[in-house]
Amino acid sequence: MTKNDFTINGKSRKPEIEINKTTQEKFWQNPGFNFWLYLIFILFSMQIYHNYKVVQQEEIPYSQFLSYVKEHKIDEAVVTDKVISGTLKETDANGQPKRFLTVPLNWNNELAMIMEKNGVKYTVRQNSDWLEKFIFNWVLPFGFLFLVWGWMAKRMGGIGKGVLNIGNKIHIHPDTLPKVTFDDVAGAEEAKQELKECVDFLKNPDEIRELGGRIPKGILMVGPPGTGKTLLARAVAGEAGVPFFPISGSEFIEMFVGVGAARVRELFEQARQKAPCIIFIDELDAIGRARGAGPALGGHDEREQTLNQILTEMDGFDSSSGVIVMAATNRPEILDKALMRAGRFDRQVLVDKPDLKDREAILKLHAKRLKMADDVDLTVVAQRTPGFVGADLENICNEAAIQALRRKGDKVTMADFEAAIDRVIAGPEKKHRALNAAEKKRVAFHESGHALVAEIVPTGEPVHKVSIIPRGVAALGYTLQLPVEEKFLSTEAELKDQIAILLGGRVAEEIVLGDISSGASNDLERASETARSMVTRLGMSKKLGPLTYGKHQELQFLPGQEHVERNFSEATARIIDEEIKEIVEHEYRRVTEILTENREKLDRLAALLEEKEAIDGEEVKKIVAE
Repeated sequence: MTKNDFTINGKSRKPEIEINKTTQEKFWQNPGFNFWLYLIFILFSMQIYHNYKVVQQEEIPYSQFLSYVKEHKIDEAVVTDKVISGTLKETDANGQPKRFLTVPLNWNNELAMIMEKNGVKYTVRQNSDWLEKFIFNWVLPFGFLFLVWGWMAKRMGGIGKGVLNIGNKIHIHPDTLPKVTFDDVAGAEEAKQELKECVDFLKNPDEIRELGGRIPKGILMVGPPGTGKTLLARAVAGEAGVPFFPISGSEFIEMFVGVGAARVRELFEQARQKAPCIIFIDELDAIGRARGAGPALGGHDEREQTLNQILTEMDGFDSSSGVIVMAATNRPEILDKALMRAGRFDRQVLVDKPDLKDREAILKLHAKRLKMADDVDLTVVAQRTPGFVGADLENICNEAAIQALRRKGDKVTMADFEAAIDRVIAGPEKKHRALNAAEKKRVAFHESGHALVAEIVPTGEPVHKVSIIPRGVAALGYTLQLPVEEKFLSTEAELKDQIAILLGGRVAEEIVLGDISSGASNDLERASETARSMVTRLGMSKKLGPLTYGKHQELQFLPGQEHVERNFSEATARIIDEEIKEIVEHEYRRVTEILTENREKLDRLAALLEEKEAIDGEEVKKIVAE
């Protein structure tokens, strides 16, 4: 390995500068590029020579030309039906014969006799400069513009190709990536079990036919982004040993109406020729969105025509041909109902976020390529990453390797994994953002309040780490809790304890420092949203009873994007506001009592945190136990 190389995950990598340099060398050494470069050079040389030749010729009147002939000043002449050019017997300043150019009135035998009588050497030619004019007036300008446009299109990501690609055909190419099997997919056991049946159908199609059944025409995999839907589809193809053709839903849509439908027809025709095989359409919602009124006078736009063609093809698709259509989406609620009915996408497979056991299996799979130290505990890493999907966990492993490389270590340690998780959750450390003494003290008491309340309330999860090192955009500190076990439900007591933990930082500032700051803005927002959810969605209000208020429309696998439609009166809205305020204020009073009774522990914890800037959960538990 050269001195300019570096190693990530046990593999030697070239620096980015050298990679770009190699790419540039390949670009300049491209034979096609050299051909066009030489062609442009030749055409420009011809253009320069042509212009130079024209400039050196002095255009004279025809009468003066006749005078030169009679005065024996013409040495040679070339006569065409359009112009007469030649050289004079006179020379210029450089000693070269002067050239002339004139336009004759009409060529006749009398002119020939005059030139012959006066000793002029002349040549008669037919006008053949049409080719030259065609090249210089049409081919060269438009050719140059075309080359410049093509170069700009490549630099802009192939826009020119997309504009000119108006053909109807779509060419599907087999997957060239390494073969993937179910052994390469960790977790998602329920999804793998359902997909294994599809593998059996492709391997032994006669078994299901003997029972009078048929192979499913389509399989739709739904789930949050990054859960491995594409990887599972490739694993099905790898297990069955059949060609796998991945296509994105956006590849069908063009700016010209009718192209998408023609490409769908071409796609299914090619699939029948290559059967048995698997067609995988990623991001199906790009073309499978529910149909509605078109943009103009109720007509169908290009996307709807493409969807109609897919429905027609799948409805008339013969399942005995051995072709299975698989698709993936994270927005199943917006797909057209006709696309979801039986006979098209017969089976829906949920690929959900992994639980604790699956996260540990995924981490072990990605950690195989890492050189790990003995202190690495992937179980703890899995516990620290609730809600993470497979792509996030793979990123954690990669960030840990980068962290080890940054500190010049030969192995990835548990500290590298901790730093990688902190970076992904809270953002990178902002070491240049130094807090003054007053701010550092305030942040220390703020985070100590969170940690102390989390350890004292009955249902609080154990504190794993507390830090006052600034991270990300606006985080001046954070308190991380380590879930003991996976939870899918929350009781009323647990939700109230969560609100109490969120309010711990603000209450600690008020008790110790006598005033409050803007550092608790996000805590108050999350506490208010939790209380609002308890009142309006979970029926945890005694005044309002077991009812829900507001029609919530939330994307199933894209949390955070929610629209609430109001369906209650102003009087009810007033009661909702009062109940939310009562819940938050009750927990505020409870946290004030907890921190007042444990003021000594709060001071000790804040002092230790201010001194070390980061402490682990064991140190917090020790202070609380004393």
